[in-house]
Amino acid sequence: MILTVTPNPSLDRTYEVPSLDRGEVVRATADRMDPGGKGVNVSRAVAAAGVRTLAVLPLGGAPGALVAELLAQEGIEVAPVPVAGQTRSNIAVAEPDGTLTKINAAGPELSAEERESLLSAVGERSAGADWIACCGSLPRGLEPSWYAELVARAHAAGARIALDTSGPALLAALTERPDVVKPNAEELAEAVGRPLTTVGDAVKAAEELRESGARAVLASLGADGQLLVDDSGSYFASARVDTVRSNVGAGDSSLAGFLIAGGAGPYALASAVAHGAAAVQLPGSVMPKPSDLAPEAVAVTAEVPLDRVLTEPAS
Repeated sequence: MILTVTPNPSLDRTYEVPSLDRGEVVRATADRMDPGGKGVNVSRAVAAAGVRTLAVLPLGGAPGALVAELLAQEGIEVAPVPVAGQTRSNIAVAEPDGTLTKINAAGPELSAEERESLLSAVGERSAGADWIACCGSLPRGLEPSWYAELVARAHAAGARIALDTSGPALLAALTERPDVVKPNAEELAEAVGRPLTTVGDAVKAAEELRESGARAVLASLGADGQLLVDDSGSYFASARVDTVRSNVGAGDSSLAGFLIAGGAGPYALASAVAHGAAAVQLPGSVMPKPSDLAPEAVAVTAEVPLDRVLTEPAS
């Protein structure tokens, strides 16, 4: 069982449009509504793979109730923590060439009591979890040290932690030695305070995060692939993608694939890339089912192409 924690969930609306013309009336060719937030998406991807998952998240107002209903429709167990504020609603606009414009709301401010209730809910529901995936930004009211406290409590209870966040929250949590952290290239560059222009730059940055406390680093390098740096060494994987339809939730699907496959080593990396590649070819934040995966399109190597220039350098 994989338990997910999403401190700042959302109700996500995605619109597909012929083009996004500022100041004009734009008519959508398709639209969908999904429960959102990075941890929520991990749970959705895990459930789509047929693996049990439990989503712990603060929910408030009508949007929060709809998030819980949509998750239940996907067969996901939900452990809601009631909050006074309303769950945020986000909007994504997808164009035919793969360009995605997102408008993310701030979300509610959690009180001190709600903060503790969320931590307690994780502790109460984590028994039997193979992994606890802590994902996404922190809402107002939660200090950057909140994830660090959650990692410390989870480790004390014997759980393994996968952490997907950024900025001060990521840096603060490293001191508690999360089992794996999953930054993208921009988040990795921010964490080390310098630009990344090659795969070798990303490897060095990942090694620095390990020196700061992360036991393993699973780094998404966009269209170039993914990198895994752990105690056994460094691995690089990429996959052929014919058409990018939407990258909403692709990184979350990738983390789900990694954890489903054990959360360690090149086999898990291959699963991560296969899930991420499948997700970008689906509309909105639809999560891939096993039939959507193309594992034969994934190439994994321990001979990391250090000199390879990143398609999208991170600054």
